[in-house]
Amino acid sequence: MKAWTLTAHGDPHRVFALCEHATPEPKDGEVLIECEGFGINYADVMASKGLYREAPPTPSVLGYEVVGRVRGLGPGAPSELLGQRVVGMTRFGGYAQFAVTDHRAVCGIPEGMPLGTAAALATQGCTAWYATHLLCPLREGQRVLIHSAAGGVGHLLVQLAMRAGCEVYAVASGSAKVDYVRSIGAKHVFDRAQGDHRAQLEQALRGAPLDVVFNAVGGASFKQDMRSLGSGGRIVLFGGAERGALGPLGTLRFVWRMGIVVPILLMMKSRSILGLNMLRIAEDRPQDIAECLRSTVEACAKHHLSPHVHGEYSAAELPRAMADLAGGATMGKLVVRWSS
Repeated sequence: MKAWTLTAHGDPHRVFALCEHATPEPKDGEVLIECEGFGINYADVMASKGLYREAPPTPSVLGYEVVGRVRGLGPGAPSELLGQRVVGMTRFGGYAQFAVTDHRAVCGIPEGMPLGTAAALATQGCTAWYATHLLCPLREGQRVLIHSAAGGVGHLLVQLAMRAGCEVYAVASGSAKVDYVRSIGAKHVFDRAQGDHRAQLEQALRGAPLDVVFNAVGGASFKQDMRSLGSGGRIVLFGGAERGALGPLGTLRFVWRMGIVVPILLMMKSRSILGLNMLRIAEDRPQDIAECLRSTVEACAKHHLSPHVHGEYSAAELPRAMADLAGGATMGKLVVRWSS
């Protein structure tokens, strides 16, 4: 089978190669999926730069999600999955024509569901669902700040927060992204490209504190968010996009800009910091992954979630897709299709 392989770290046009690999064999409880295509996530961008510690050493095949048809079953995998069209989450290995994964990390999807829509419901959809339903359940009337609100996870968080009856405050970058986030219902949208969005946020809050923050940026934004939280407030950290822009010694600068957290002060002020890494959840709590994936597919079928697909790329365009995502101009989901 063919698989896009990360051979080194650096420019996507130089470090990815389309190589031949042996087709994997499903082990106990696993399924083998013949892939129509796969999704791309920002963690893949970080991995291609050598900035994602969970990534396997090079050469390696990245990829957290695939869409395709189950062609093989390992011992203990449910027989009814054989032949089904599914969306599946993978612990790497998704940038391939065939992928294996735990049967609990797949969910059947309609034959007519578009590739990009289905892929968006996996890593990004499950991250948003887990964050808003299991980790930090939202309640009506809460004031919720969402960073990177036009991104793959961010735009789904906006939809879920709006559906929960929250007052949404969203940060995006550029007029097109701001307009899109407004179009899905957010009233308070701040353009990070137009100066100090923090001042705009404080003006919109009119002295009221935030109840929940979803932050995929980290760095200096974390300290600013902490100052805006009220009693009982929670920050959900699920990314570190600022790290990728800090250059040499970036990790040290990133950590320094986030500052030091003193646990006793969290208790005194009744604030919480919640970290979210879906790879760890998949490893230790696969039943939660199954619940989230099933829920996102059902929510999409009921039109409670509407993923935005930035674009579909051909198999030969994987490096360009990675570069586009790294460049920050995309909105929603990017997918690569193996064949038309």
